[in-house]
Amino acid sequence: MSAAQPLQATMSATAFVDIDWAGRRVRIEHQWLNAAKQDRPLVVFLHEGLGSVAMWKDFPQALCDAANVRGLVYSRPGYGRSTPRAAGERWNADFMHAQAHEVLPALLDTLNVKEKPWLLGHSDGGSIALLYASRFPDSVAGLVVVAPHLMVEEYGLASIRTARDAYATTGLKEKLARYHDDVDSAFKGWNDIWLDPSFPNWTIEAELASITCPILAVQGVDDEYGTLEHIHGIARRLPQTQLLELAQCGHSPHRDQPAALIRAVKEFIDQHH
Repeated sequence: MSAAQPLQATMSATAFVDIDWAGRRVRIEHQWLNAAKQDRPLVVFLHEGLGSVAMWKDFPQALCDAANVRGLVYSRPGYGRSTPRAAGERWNADFMHAQAHEVLPALLDTLNVKEKPWLLGHSDGGSIALLYASRFPDSVAGLVVVAPHLMVEEYGLASIRTARDAYATTGLKEKLARYHDDVDSAFKGWNDIWLDPSFPNWTIEAELASITCPILAVQGVDDEYGTLEHIHGIARRLPQTQLLELAQCGHSPHRDQPAALIRAVKEFIDQHH
């Protein structure tokens, strides 16, 4: 996008739609990018465990412009300006399955998305992308999974405990409140279930077998929430996987190495579109 080109030409204002989920109406915050490019692929962005539309900042727009694609960014229930968790509601160990098998299909249907989208998911969003492609293999053009989780490692749990302590004792809560209407809904929904005594048994490794689309699996070598075994595990099971390991990069390649990630995603989509 040139300096003279107005932002509104490529990025719509944040909007809201209601979907039916778990027996109630849920508001979903979302935003379209480069909506006028109807002849170009659609990339759906799936945020991390503490993410939202706003927390992506300018990365989705930068990627869509570089790759010449459209984008759809949304905040899952419990995050951003979407409907927060109900008082006392606690997510179960299958919360990512519910997002992949129920929420995302309902949102795409409500927004009248008929084409096969590309899914770009970060962290929990990467796991949700894998689960969606596993359940609906004929409904996905391709996957970009960035620091996804296949299983639970003590290595990652240690960082999640550190985040819990920081939320209680530092300014982390105030920082996150910039991106969520109900910051406790976002943080505790994620943190409580990851640190639940039952959660170390969680895995989606066996569910990968039904994925048929091309995959780009990306991870920083300094990821503080998971080892490289997560993306290597995908590649062992799915030979259509391309791996990208980024040096000098932690859990968020779109923040630590945005140019390298954008370049890789553009090449991946060009190769398979």
